[in-house]
Amino acid sequence: MEEKIWKDHYALLNKDEENELEAFGYKTQCCRKALCIAGYILSCGALLLLFYWKPEWDVWANCVPCSLEEADVILLRTTMRCIQVQKIRYIWDFSVKEFRKVGSLEDSNTCHSIHHKFGAGLTGEERKIRQLVCGPNAIEVEIRPIWRLLFKEILNPFYVFQAFTLTLWLSQGYIEYSVAIIVLSVISVGLTVYDLRQSTKLHDLVEEHNKVQVTVCTKNEGFKELESHYLVPGDVFLLDGKKLSLPCDAVLIDGSCIVNEGMLTGESIPVMKTLLPFTESPEPWKTHSMEDYRRHVLFCGTEVIQAKSSGRGPARAVVLQTGFNTAKGDLVRSILYPRPLNFQLYRDAFKFIVGLSAIGVLGLIYTVCVFTYHKKPVADVVAMALLLLTAAVPPAIPAALTTGTVYAQRRLKKKKIFCITPQRINICGQINLVCFDKTGTLTEDGLDLWGILPSEGSRFQKIHKFPSSTPLPWGPVCGAMASCHSLVVLDKKIQGDPLDLKMFEGTHWEIEESSTARDRAGATDVCIVRPGPNASSAPVEGIAILHQFPFSSGLQRMSVVSQKIGEEQYDLYMKGAPETVSSFCRQETVPSDFLEELKTYTSQGFRVIALAHKVLSLPEDVDVSDLEREEAESGLEFLGLLVMENRLKPETKPVLRELAAARIRSIMVTGDNLQTAVTVARNADMIHEASKVIIVEASEPEGSTPASIAWRLAEGSKASAAAPTEMCANTQEKITLGGESSNYHFAMNGKSYQVLIKHFYSLLPKILLNATVFARMSPGQKSSLVEELQKLDYYVGMCGDGANDCGALKMAHAGISLSEQEASVASPFTSQIPNIQCVPELIREGRAALVASFAVVKYLTLYGLIQFVGTALLFWQLQIFGNYQYLIQDMVITLLVCLTMSLTEAYPKLAPYRPPGQLISPPLLLSVILNVCFTIAMQTCGFLLVKKQPWYVALASWRHCSLGNQTLPPASPGENSTSSSDHSTVLSYEGTTLWPLSSVNCIIVAFVFSKGKPFRKPIYTNYVFSALLTLQLATCLFLFLADMDAVYSGMQFLCTPVIWRVYVLLMLLVTFCVSFFTEDVLLQNKHLWMLIKACVGYQSKSQYRKWQRMLQRDPNWPPVNTKDFAARSTAEVYINPSYEHRD
Repeated sequence: MEEKIWKDHYALLNKDEENELEAFGYKTQCCRKALCIAGYILSCGALLLLFYWKPEWDVWANCVPCSLEEADVILLRTTMRCIQVQKIRYIWDFSVKEFRKVGSLEDSNTCHSIHHKFGAGLTGEERKIRQLVCGPNAIEVEIRPIWRLLFKEILNPFYVFQAFTLTLWLSQGYIEYSVAIIVLSVISVGLTVYDLRQSTKLHDLVEEHNKVQVTVCTKNEGFKELESHYLVPGDVFLLDGKKLSLPCDAVLIDGSCIVNEGMLTGESIPVMKTLLPFTESPEPWKTHSMEDYRRHVLFCGTEVIQAKSSGRGPARAVVLQTGFNTAKGDLVRSILYPRPLNFQLYRDAFKFIVGLSAIGVLGLIYTVCVFTYHKKPVADVVAMALLLLTAAVPPAIPAALTTGTVYAQRRLKKKKIFCITPQRINICGQINLVCFDKTGTLTEDGLDLWGILPSEGSRFQKIHKFPSSTPLPWGPVCGAMASCHSLVVLDKKIQGDPLDLKMFEGTHWEIEESSTARDRAGATDVCIVRPGPNASSAPVEGIAILHQFPFSSGLQRMSVVSQKIGEEQYDLYMKGAPETVSSFCRQETVPSDFLEELKTYTSQGFRVIALAHKVLSLPEDVDVSDLEREEAESGLEFLGLLVMENRLKPETKPVLRELAAARIRSIMVTGDNLQTAVTVARNADMIHEASKVIIVEASEPEGSTPASIAWRLAEGSKASAAAPTEMCANTQEKITLGGESSNYHFAMNGKSYQVLIKHFYSLLPKILLNATVFARMSPGQKSSLVEELQKLDYYVGMCGDGANDCGALKMAHAGISLSEQEASVASPFTSQIPNIQCVPELIREGRAALVASFAVVKYLTLYGLIQFVGTALLFWQLQIFGNYQYLIQDMVITLLVCLTMSLTEAYPKLAPYRPPGQLISPPLLLSVILNVCFTIAMQTCGFLLVKKQPWYVALASWRHCSLGNQTLPPASPGENSTSSSDHSTVLSYEGTTLWPLSSVNCIIVAFVFSKGKPFRKPIYTNYVFSALLTLQLATCLFLFLADMDAVYSGMQFLCTPVIWRVYVLLMLLVTFCVSFFTEDVLLQNKHLWMLIKACVGYQSKSQYRKWQRMLQRDPNWPPVNTKDFAARSTAEVYINPSYEHRD
């Protein structure tokens, strides 16, 4: 019966549709209604206001459930269950019982469905539903108010402990020391809040794109102006030719655009975008376009510089993603929610605090026992026990850890290196491998045109060198160079890819600023190029570039459809990687010595581009923009090779040598030809002259033949002159393994790398240990490579120009983008100086910051324990340090040391080893433990020896030194007045002895732990810190040695004989010598630790070290001039999803 009532009470509207709703039937009940009215009156309308805010509560209060047939009130409820995780919205899908991400157009749409389903826009109803589901189209970076950040920070367990400490000291009347703790806490919280408030820069960077006016096309309503905030996936908006900052990701369905993607990539080179083809292929549109789908996509945050209409009307685009689902939103999210930094320092610092707390608890137990034994009041026992507990945990640890990175960030900024994630600076100190892009990073941005090697009748002709006194003669090669590019005229200046620019300049042709031509399908905007005054005479007035198939790093080619002005014939010109272009040409047109000629130039480090041509046979009414790329780019005629010179930047070779000397591996990851990359690596000293290069060539399975991998010694290696069999034997003898000093290097292209990932994954770690050159790598493969190197426990840096390297830059431990922009979101670090000098600079600063962080943590640990030991010794006889005595230790010494210790700059030369990466390591732990032992020994000696002096009195109150160290007779505690009881707990010879021992000991450890070379400059170069230490030491000695009643009275000291003060100074001198010797000669002695490790048989647990040891025992590694096959052809076992949507 109940089931029937429920069934009648409930119904589902629009089942399985976007606007699905649940309907519930209710009937108003008079008595309930009357009670609610009474409630409105008694609450003075507050209940009515509540029901206004919550209408469902109004229904539940006034009505009773009933069948929908009898209902006079229907409660509608959306079936959506929505959550938001890291700015991405997810909706619960009842049909499959899982959460689904919303805010994107489905990837399953085909090219045909995007054009026909969304080409005319959405209806008003569809837009409302999508707005409800997807939310607003905005990338909103919240600037958290200072009060909220403060509140969150203060609730940190450490600061709760600090508040407890503060309360304790205030209750004891130690106002000055309480002020010291407040100052420390305020500085620490302030630095942390300052760090967190860096999101304001990010907020300013994204805010301008949230409110852009766009013209949206909707069904039945036509065109209307909207704020981009209201855009939803599936909307169609117009690109009317004005400059526009794109507020969303969109796919172009009409016309073409020139876009500046500098905001995302750091490169301000105009990029041509073309419309999505009208093909009726059943494949999803991204699959149909393969790796090159980006050529149709306009990314959020980029700027449309120019929009060209097609014959069908103005340029239009369909919204793909909105808000944080966009490319820009994804980058912003990666900054707001960075990959967790698995770095030991922060975990170890927490362990230190836990360890100190445990020591504090032992001190608490000790105090309770001592004070209870002497039958002290419970209030005193609790107060003193808690006081010793808090003394063990230094209040400045969080502040000190923050100051190191803040100072390092400031130093980097002066060197034009900007950082958006300061936590990564410490990690830079552990980098032991750096990946470099080639073009624009290791080599100059611009290419110089060196020559053109034309081909005719399947034979190469005489090379035409540049610069030349005679212009390039007219012909297919000249036509290809003049038209096969993506150059545009903006503000009367030709702009575009540097390679395209150099190639076009070599023809002496000119580009018209804007033209409209009429092809067989109608009017269209085209680019027209004409011979310039210095060009060779040509039988054509000019060439109209009607359509482009843009270049992509995935396809490694581009082509254009053009038409000579005044002629009916259409031409297709292609340029790209020689191996790729030749595969699209008729083999009879490719010279037989093609590979030999290619190697001739690539082995000299030239960049080689191939050109090809085809006459298109098209029907009269065809629209060239509808041409299928695969069909058009087939059966071409090979035209020749374009040889370009790509010089190394002058800074490249010295920097790579510096990194090699510091035992930091360098790897080249480029989209260029493999032979060119190997030659550049040799020229840059990335591969030593005497080293051999083994080319790894892996092939996919074909039919019954499984996947194979061949190991070939590259030409140019010293053994290559020997006979094949002899060469193999000789090579096996000569090639050795030795970690960084191994005399062989692997080189491969992206295709081979992908086959290794799929079919030879077990071999990958072995190859990566000595792989130095990766060529023809797509952006996704670059990201995958960085991730695989990280799996081997390398700390990986990546340096690139930001264009095709975004994924790898973000994946690396330290990604450095060479960009003119100060705040590029392409990577954690941005260098405005466009060369790789920033890499050793960043590593130097990282090492200095890491060593400084360790030094500060060690110092604060010692400071806490020094104070703890001194206080514990005084507690033994129910005494304590004076208020001002604590104040000088905490404020004058420790606070200033913490704020200035990290100011020491990085040492200019990179050491051939890294600083320790863990606090919980033998040298660092021994340093702390031994110095604590020295402290205990020194303070205990002082405490015990002072009692044996003939002038010693247990409870003294005489301060004057003028009467020859006289003291009053000892008085029992019962005879002391209340006013003198405070003095009796402070005034003592033990306290007067222990204070200089503990205070100067703090200065000693500050000096000893401020290690200079090899990671930081000597301590004396840190002028502020050195001056402060000197001043602090002088202050402490003055207070201890001055025979002045006012000083002794204020500091609550007793006067001691001069000889005793000399003994105290001797104890401090001995402690300094022992501590300095132990730290500098023993614990920081790299050779001694290497010897100890060898004696105890210690071996590194890093994965790459384990593999190196394994390969050293393998007599058959590396293989040379052999070929291996996969045991069986397997399905793809590994897919790296890194940065998938930007391949």
